[in-house]
Amino acid sequence: MELLASAGVDGPSPIVSLFWIALIAVVAPVVARLLRGYLPDVVILLVAGAVLGPHVLGWAGPGGGVDLVSELGLGMLFLLAGYELDPQLLRGRSGHTAWLVWLVCLVFAFGIVMVATNRSTATGIAVAIALTSTALGTLLPILKQAGIVDSALGRAVMTHGAVGELGPIVAMSVLLTSRDVGSAVVIVLMFFVAAVLVGLIPVRMLDRMPDLGSALARLGGGTSQLPVRGVVLLLLVLMVLAEEFELDVVLGAFAAGMILRRLIAAGHPDVDASLEAIGYGLLIPVFFVVSGMGIDVAAVSGHPALWLWFVVTIALARGLPVWLSERFLPHGQNLASGRERVQLALYAATGLPIIVAVAQVATQTGLLSTEVASTLVAAGATTVLVFPLVARLIGQRGARTAAPAHE
Repeated sequence: MELLASAGVDGPSPIVSLFWIALIAVVAPVVARLLRGYLPDVVILLVAGAVLGPHVLGWAGPGGGVDLVSELGLGMLFLLAGYELDPQLLRGRSGHTAWLVWLVCLVFAFGIVMVATNRSTATGIAVAIALTSTALGTLLPILKQAGIVDSALGRAVMTHGAVGELGPIVAMSVLLTSRDVGSAVVIVLMFFVAAVLVGLIPVRMLDRMPDLGSALARLGGGTSQLPVRGVVLLLLVLMVLAEEFELDVVLGAFAAGMILRRLIAAGHPDVDASLEAIGYGLLIPVFFVVSGMGIDVAAVSGHPALWLWFVVTIALARGLPVWLSERFLPHGQNLASGRERVQLALYAATGLPIIVAVAQVATQTGLLSTEVASTLVAAGATTVLVFPLVARLIGQRGARTAAPAHE
């Protein structure tokens, strides 16, 4: 992502920029591990990118093709998010409740933005979408480390997180466009039909040509890596398709991940480990570091009240409705513990990747200034740093309190 223009001709060369990015990518998980996960590595990547980027030290920049690698990282991030999304989470009473809650969050956030800032309707919609997202892909490692993925709390986070990713992605494509809403909905539906047809092609080929599956397996290792190359092609096809429909490429990447999940669920070659290695090992760190380069540190430090307002509004607009729904809206799987309801609200209000994507679209279309976009991204990074940490501390305190009761 590039919130501001690329570094000029006098800026660092692309290879120098990639060197610093690679160094940050190596150091970030080590520091996060030394801090026992209290500081997520994605926050380290963003902060380091902001410090080394053109707004502070100027040692690295997004120019010379680095921004293209970052775009691929954005695509890979949302492909993996789409792959992790279990469609079952979007169904049933709990899934329907999560959708209703997210819509309430969106309307609530829009109202807060319009009343508090008196901005244009389009700008209010863009900010509201960003404020109501959930960073499920970022939360998954945190939930796994805490050992709660398979618990009632973990399932609730996964449900609200799935809706909190998919809902904003669709909303971006429908609402952040120059078309009227009706035309945008039709375009999105046409894209989904095209995506389904694209996804059916490999499924039908593998079903009708059994030898093709064994050939893929034989060419899955060594220098061929054909299944991985096929997935990368699938990603680019869906991103190009989204671009041709004048939609955000994030939607195409997410759709590619959902298609990939169906392919693997059908018993076809398992490539998720290789994709995670490519994504989290190279492309995704580049995306987050380059996103950090776009943060105008001076603008953020010059408007601390706006940064704090964004953080508090995210907690209120996203976290509060989730907490209220678990407390007062029965759906058959409500969390009984008040402590777990607070944890769920904090996890649901943790957002960053979609905030970055919305900030990118909003700055490109002139809906947000680079200063406000930088502050919004900084607020998203703050939620990743603070909200899961507070939720983890609440869980640990609850576990210590419950331990003596069982002794």
